[in-house]
Amino acid sequence: MSARRFVLALDQGTTGSTALVIDPEGAVRARGYAELPQHYPQPGWVEHDPTQIWATTVQALGQAVASAGITPGEIAAVGITNQRETAVLWERASGRPVGNAIVWQCRRTAALCDRLKADGAEPEIRRKTGLVVDAYFSGTKIRWMLDHDPALRPRAERGELCFGTVDSWLLWQLTGGAVHATDPSNASRTLCFDIHRRAWDEGLCRILGVPMALLPTVKPSAGVFGETAAWRGAAGEPSGYREASGLPPGIPVAGIAGDQQAALFGQACVEPGMAKNTYGTGCFALLNTGGRAVASDEGLLTTVAWTVEGNTAYALEGAVFIAGAAVQWLRDGLGIIKQAAETQALAESVPDTGGVYLVPAFVGLGAPYWDPYARGTLVGITRGTSRAHLARAALEAIAYQSRDVLDTMNRESGVPLATLRVDGGASANDFLCQFQADVLGVEVLRPSVTETTGLGAAYLAGVGAGLWKSRELASRWKLERKFTPMMPDGAREAAYGGWRRAVERSRGWIEPERRNA
Repeated sequence: MSARRFVLALDQGTTGSTALVIDPEGAVRARGYAELPQHYPQPGWVEHDPTQIWATTVQALGQAVASAGITPGEIAAVGITNQRETAVLWERASGRPVGNAIVWQCRRTAALCDRLKADGAEPEIRRKTGLVVDAYFSGTKIRWMLDHDPALRPRAERGELCFGTVDSWLLWQLTGGAVHATDPSNASRTLCFDIHRRAWDEGLCRILGVPMALLPTVKPSAGVFGETAAWRGAAGEPSGYREASGLPPGIPVAGIAGDQQAALFGQACVEPGMAKNTYGTGCFALLNTGGRAVASDEGLLTTVAWTVEGNTAYALEGAVFIAGAAVQWLRDGLGIIKQAAETQALAESVPDTGGVYLVPAFVGLGAPYWDPYARGTLVGITRGTSRAHLARAALEAIAYQSRDVLDTMNRESGVPLATLRVDGGASANDFLCQFQADVLGVEVLRPSVTETTGLGAAYLAGVGAGLWKSRELASRWKLERKFTPMMPDGAREAAYGGWRRAVERSRGWIEPERRNA
């Protein structure tokens, strides 16, 4: 065991799978990445193939270990972090998925959510889960899968199927089908989990039509969930179905948290009142509220941050569905850039957007609006509008959406935002970070390691395996660059006022007669 010194973090995201090898000092020794294919069977529907989720994770893992120049036997613990609300169903005996995973962005259950609200279910769900009734969360996705394949519900009720968010799916694979578990941060995103009792709730499952036999065991975010093992699938399972992880047996999987909570932990926001914003596919601001679950009346989510060393911390969260994905749309949908990094130079090539606002409500609007019928809107276009204006408008939209959320957070928590720690892929964009500071009027702090999601998973695993203590982590956070607001107050409020007008144009766009289609 003395040779085992490194922690492997698996960060399974919406658009790709990342693996980090973290050294004993908490620094990133190596990285691996594999892109994850997206499937769009209908407008507003988003799916992943669970076998591709696993295969890309294995690919990233192999790259990271090889790049680090270590042997798999030197890994002391594995941590998992994941896209949170994506729902996977698989057979307990064989480990075979029963269909594609329904991704957190998917809007197919919007009509079901409307029915639940009409039936008066939302107050109980809100009180117990800290969430709103929205297609974003896993519970309605499970219901949809069981309703759309008549063979599945009886099997689910007999305990023949497993439900999991992506962390549970990866844990199942890593442990050779021995462990079906999750942590409280992921469980708290399903609509089936009472965040105050920290347990699955029979009443919620009944409202949603989710058999409790499907659900994983909930274990602390830092602690041993199980150990890596060879697959022990059903007899006759086709060889090669489950690609081996390449890890030797017996390595503890010792930390799990949903991606945004892991980023909060990786940013060392371990004290109440500390906040971070992650700029990924979506954009997620979280404020640590400590042992207090702060209820929101303005569209924020109350969620479990983590359970570590016997203590549960809560967070107030604002979820923006489309952030970096708006830049991907410029690249893949419009073809006006070849790579995301071009947006900084393009944005800086014009003094402003020329009055153009992009509201990237491609899959509806998240916090604080929660409007699944909003759609993407581009306003203020003139004959002089160029691709530079569109690129700048896309980056500004990310910052404006974040302000929507952070302003709400400040009001509801009663804690004014002093600084904002940022991470995620788009945080590498200096223009975005500066504009974020300008539109908020507070300093934006970018750490030297921006892959804080994976770092958080590694920290949790290190704590869970007894390698580190959580109180040591704050000293490991290092500042790379500070962005100070430079925009005058009047200009800031005028620009933000224009954004709010643009948002109103995007809302409720899908007409009532088409909503249930």
